[in-house]
Amino acid sequence: MKYILFLTTPFLLLATSSFITPIEYASQLYKNPRGIGCHHCHGKKGEGRLIANYIDKKEKKSFSGPAINKMSFAAFHQALNERKRGMPRYFLTKKEVQALYLYLQENNKAEKPNAK
Repeated sequence: MKYILFLTTPFLLLATSSFITPIEYASQLYKNPRGIGCHHCHGKKGEGRLIANYIDKKEKKSFSGPAINKMSFAAFHQALNERKRGMPRYFLTKKEVQALYLYLQENNKAEKPNAK
């Protein structure tokens, strides 16, 4: 009996494809893609967030991360591959971009009370 267990253990380990679900992976990626999480600038669910208020040449200004939870995938992908207005380049793979987009869309669905 010990030998059967010993021989089947490697197959059981290989049978498990992943330890986390795609949404769990996406959630972790959103919180820390490459050192600085998206939530710091775009909010917990991509709704946008005020980052700082400041004064420039005696004029009050603010710097905020825009809402990204209602963007099309094409616009989202393009925004991640351009550097503008303080947005760092993360050099994400296409699968990582798709995972982030999935995370935002799932959170957007969860906010709507009659979402199906």
